[in-house]
Amino acid sequence: MKKQSLCLFVFFITISSMMAQTETNQTTIPVLDRELFFGNPEISGGQLSPDGKWISFMKVYEGIMNIWVKKFDEPFEKARPLTNSKRPMYGYFWSSDGKYILYVKDENGDENVNVFAVDPMTATETNKVPVSRNLTPLKEVTAQINLVSKKNPDLMMISLNDRDKAWHDLYQLKISTGELTQIYENKDRVTGYDFDWDENLRVLSKTDNKGTTAIFKKEGDKLTQIYETSVTEQAYITSWTPDNKQAYFVTNKGDLNLSTLFLMDLDTQKMTKIESDPKNRVDFGSLKVSELTRKLISTSYTDDKTIYTWKDKKWEENYKFLKLKFPGREVDFQSKTKDEKKFLIAVWGDKFAAEVYFFNSETKELLSQYVPRPALKKVELYLAPMKSIRYKSSDGLEITGYLTLPVGKNSTNLPTVILVHGGPKGPRDTWGYDAEAQFLANRGYAVLQPNFRSSGGYGKEFLNAGDLQWGKLMQDDITWGVKHLISEGIVNKDKVAIMGGSYGGYATLAGLAFTPDLYACGVDIVGPSNIFTLLESIPAYWESGRAFLYGMVGDPNTEEGKKRIHDASPLFSADKIVKPLLIIQGANDPRVKKAEAEQIVVALREKGKQVSYLLADDEGHGFAKPINRMAMYAETEKFLAEVLGGKYQLEMPENVAKRLKEITVDIDTVTYEAKNK
Repeated sequence: MKKQSLCLFVFFITISSMMAQTETNQTTIPVLDRELFFGNPEISGGQLSPDGKWISFMKVYEGIMNIWVKKFDEPFEKARPLTNSKRPMYGYFWSSDGKYILYVKDENGDENVNVFAVDPMTATETNKVPVSRNLTPLKEVTAQINLVSKKNPDLMMISLNDRDKAWHDLYQLKISTGELTQIYENKDRVTGYDFDWDENLRVLSKTDNKGTTAIFKKEGDKLTQIYETSVTEQAYITSWTPDNKQAYFVTNKGDLNLSTLFLMDLDTQKMTKIESDPKNRVDFGSLKVSELTRKLISTSYTDDKTIYTWKDKKWEENYKFLKLKFPGREVDFQSKTKDEKKFLIAVWGDKFAAEVYFFNSETKELLSQYVPRPALKKVELYLAPMKSIRYKSSDGLEITGYLTLPVGKNSTNLPTVILVHGGPKGPRDTWGYDAEAQFLANRGYAVLQPNFRSSGGYGKEFLNAGDLQWGKLMQDDITWGVKHLISEGIVNKDKVAIMGGSYGGYATLAGLAFTPDLYACGVDIVGPSNIFTLLESIPAYWESGRAFLYGMVGDPNTEEGKKRIHDASPLFSADKIVKPLLIIQGANDPRVKKAEAEQIVVALREKGKQVSYLLADDEGHGFAKPINRMAMYAETEKFLAEVLGGKYQLEMPENVAKRLKEITVDIDTVTYEAKNK
């Protein structure tokens, strides 16, 4: 599904007729409340308990989305809160016996993640929230979940960087008591642990300081190398055959461009190809395997949209049945019972509000459960379709992307926002409901989301084509997207903004600095301005990826690398930035620290440039708290409207206005002192 969104069709209405309306009819398209896009959903993240007798879900408790639980046959109004977290969670799940719900969260965006457990049966009718137990109560440690046991549901395998901040040791964790038992002390750069169906640790991966990853089979204390990939290649185990004798193995090593699914015999290292993209366009996507039978269910590939290849007839029949029930929509199996007979399914699309149903695969019973954003559902006829586009970059490389055009306007000479995704190496934009794209389209902007070189899914050559091309060919991929839309007559060349988070924030700064005549303004969300300080401040547990990072941007320990990094860092071309810039930053961001924002703010202020700055003291790499999101987008739409002339919502709730005032920084107060090397 697209980001955190699910969607469902309600009105049989064509947008094409609306697109034919003239500019004078634009007033018939209302400015939709930003709460519809960025406020908390009423209900989200529903999961069936393993026995199907309970449903858990996320719902607001004291302003933050928390876990609630109810019996399956109770109305949602009867649900009881199970947690009272003051910080949004990264996710939650049931233990396989249904005795616990487990979840992970950090403190104020610092990404020092702890694992928590709560007994779902302790929720009471009085709404007294039960106490959660922190199973990893350690400071400045990032816990990682490696395995949730099904053989012994009271056990988990987790890894912790408590002994050495750079490397994670493997532990067995007893959920009921919190007892930790070390399984593997990681003193040899282990970056991956793989368990088979019987929950035996079968494979370890190690990454050296050159970025080469070696994969070892484990037999007792003996490790035998069975595979190796360079820093520009990838390989991983995605599942096992029912008898545990062979691994389903995905790789793009050597002559392979597109990642491909193989069977690997660990004893002989014999590789048998199963499949790759039949259209020869994209990487292998995902493998779904039944936890009940251990047999393959489906494989998938994501090009313009995601296509499934079904290996199990019963699952295929269920999928086709549901697709017929919801024509023109996408269907996801969101949650299932242990016997894989009952499901929560999400039905969604690019311009339709989400809906979630209960589905009994034996009786074909379908029961509506909830709509995450019912207020959005009521106005979904004002949402815009997303279509895929292709264009050529400066060197002829084909770039794919998605274009969302505002409803109720002629699709010519439009003010436009180029919305750049983060990463950069691996993530990509996909088709579906996108809150930012819909929000901007509603304000009257065309929205282009380019999958530039280094975006994931398009093969090894495309992925690595961005190496050492920050601010150069990678930026051209975005620039030539703007030029393509201008040549098509879609874009008003004098009213183009660039906006994005993380790498998208970098691309925003680079766009304003390296192509100053192309954009009218930019919105940088947690983007690095100085690649030198970015590399100096990476978290300790990213050490295994240092060679990977140097391969992308250059090695700061060499003269050639220093020059490349200097030239690609927007900070050192701040004098070329002449258009208005809005910078948005989380104070606790461990990846792109607030120094990245401070440096560029100070540089632009001293040169008399127009720069605004939002800094949230309770956020990290992006804004997770709803009140911060609402304040951020209120300022963003006002900023864009002032430059591009689009619409914006003037009013905002009192608490949002108060929060916006709190996070708005007087740029005259910003200071930055470079650290001595």
